[in-house]
Amino acid sequence: MSAEIPNVDEVMSIADPGEKNRENHLWGDRLMVGLSNVVAWLFPLLMVGIVTQVFIRKAGYNQAWLDDAQWWMYGFAMLCGFGYAITTESHVRVDILHQSYSPRKKSRIEVLAHGWLLLPFLALMTDILLHYAFASIKAGEGSDSPNGLHMLYLLKSSLPILFMAAIVASWSAMVRHLKVLRRATLLGMIIGAFPFVWFVVQRLVHYSLWWFYRLTNSELNPRRITREPVFDYTVMIALALTLLLLLVAFLRSRSAQKD
Repeated sequence: MSAEIPNVDEVMSIADPGEKNRENHLWGDRLMVGLSNVVAWLFPLLMVGIVTQVFIRKAGYNQAWLDDAQWWMYGFAMLCGFGYAITTESHVRVDILHQSYSPRKKSRIEVLAHGWLLLPFLALMTDILLHYAFASIKAGEGSDSPNGLHMLYLLKSSLPILFMAAIVASWSAMVRHLKVLRRATLLGMIIGAFPFVWFVVQRLVHYSLWWFYRLTNSELNPRRITREPVFDYTVMIALALTLLLLLVAFLRSRSAQKD
């Protein structure tokens, strides 16, 4: 019996998941794969750091900065790997049913999962982590150990950046699957990621109003700005703007079809 020759794409996806479906990658996919290939070099450094710490600890020495450095490298690399897994579809998933679906049915599920479930979560976390990083920078947060790494705010500042990278990866994945179903127009992308677009517009409205009050009324306490009545309506204002954007995209799509 002759041995079955494995598919070239399957071999490449095992050897380098970044090569899987490479011909269909968008700029966001290529950006995420390139960034992850660079960040992956942190893992050999992490192993060297762990082994070094074991030896010097056995010798009676302890370097707190080396402990901190290991957490820094591990945390940064793992969060970058989150976006990489989205791009390469190498994350843990339940494939019992999914693997038997047709390509179009798989793409419908992926568009829903990325656009309506994952992207809103990533946007929410990015917003929260921006405040988290700003608070850390403002406090000049450092290590708890006297000889540790004392610029902990640098690591915390990387968190929203890495979640933004994951947003780029998830958006690109959604668009790729959208192309399987139909032409990836602006209208299709807005519908495919409607909760995400709505949330982003709401935060833009919120921050625009906050800075308007901050710059035009210097006597108003910054902590009390969000108590102004207009902030109770930012969600509805954002919904109206998102629907307006949807209408513009629809009209553009109709115009392109006529042409």
